[in-house]
Amino acid sequence: MLFFKKKKKDITKNPFYDKGSTLVVYFKCSKCGELFRSHLRKYYDVSVNYGGGKGAYKLDKEFIGSNCQNKIQIYAEFTRSFKPLSFDIIGGNFISEEEYNEDILK
Repeated sequence: MLFFKKKKKDITKNPFYDKGSTLVVYFKCSKCGELFRSHLRKYYDVSVNYGGGKGAYKLDKEFIGSNCQNKIQIYAEFTRSFKPLSFDIIGGNFISEEEYNEDILK
């Protein structure tokens, strides 16, 4: 009998999980290690990019955790189908959904 393992998502290519009307992103504070899961609404948190960027949509979001006052900033540009063209995180590190679930259970 063969068992198939679920393929791990490569967060270096795309840290965003498309869940219908939201994009879910998991990340960790680089200062204190606090875990975050954020549900970003596609047409509210992600805005139309009217500027000179290459993407149709852009994300510029800032988070502050409860353990420390470190600011975590996430920037991204998306195509019309919400595929990321570029993304960056300052003050934290992207993690996968599996890593988040493993660490939250500890």
